[in-house]
Amino acid sequence: MKILLTGSSGMVGKNILEHPDAQNHEFLTPGSKELNLLDLQSVRAFFAAHKPDCVIHAAGRVGGIQANMANPVGFLVDNTLMGVHVINSAHEAGVKHLINLASSCMFPRSAANPLQESDILKGELEPTNEGYALAKITATRLCEYISRTDPEAQFSTLIPCNLYGRYDKFDPENSHMIPAVIRKIYEAKVSGSQQVEIWGDGEARREFMYAEDLADFIFISLTSMAKQLPLPELINVGLGQDYSINEYYRAIADVIGYQGEFVHDLNRPVGMRQKLIDSSIANSQGWKADTTLVEGIEKTYRYFVEDVLND
Repeated sequence: MKILLTGSSGMVGKNILEHPDAQNHEFLTPGSKELNLLDLQSVRAFFAAHKPDCVIHAAGRVGGIQANMANPVGFLVDNTLMGVHVINSAHEAGVKHLINLASSCMFPRSAANPLQESDILKGELEPTNEGYALAKITATRLCEYISRTDPEAQFSTLIPCNLYGRYDKFDPENSHMIPAVIRKIYEAKVSGSQQVEIWGDGEARREFMYAEDLADFIFISLTSMAKQLPLPELINVGLGQDYSINEYYRAIADVIGYQGEFVHDLNRPVGMRQKLIDSSIANSQGWKADTTLVEGIEKTYRYFVEDVLND
């Protein structure tokens, strides 16, 4: 298929393009100068000119708790506009296949774990990333409405758990937890610091998946679409296992070789206490995440040292 991949320069996009099965398709990977996703006319013109068979919408403004709290307006507005422009313009252009990448932050903060696809919009969202969640819910619902009203359209949403890996962001102001902790512990080791701070008590639990494993499932989904096989409207994609924040810190310290101690700042926000998703639907499609936590951290740390620090 000829596939428009938005967000091709981001972590998920680059892992998709590096996947062995990427050679089976023609990928369109426009930069922001060629395709401004915040400009509806730019998006419509791109679809008219290039006529893709399929879209993978992986673009978005992303960041951890600190970035979301600092700029909720940007996270809500930019992600909403990008999602609506890409998804609706694809439908208007006659595109029949679309994979929308959402986020597990769409689930209610008080929902029972493991989180099931049917839990979305069944309760209050986590306040620390509510703007981002609302934008992702809007895009997800739009896909569902299109699929339900157009029998020929297959617009499916994948809901990955938290991701990390090669091409992640390691900027302390905008990064997610694992790359942020890798940088923090690396810098503590280099400087000789004997203490590293953890926000909260470290007992909140998170599910982090290596980005290559998500790419594997995306290509399974593309194969199903190419064969005209049905895909569910919503599919959780995760490990099926979570770890505490303290466990992530210890695992990263072990990989880096840091021998100091951890101290907890109980005045810092920690977000949801647990966010483990039920990936049984994805598993039923013949997929399972293969990368262990230690393997993923080792690969990500190697990328940080060899590529990010030497850039």
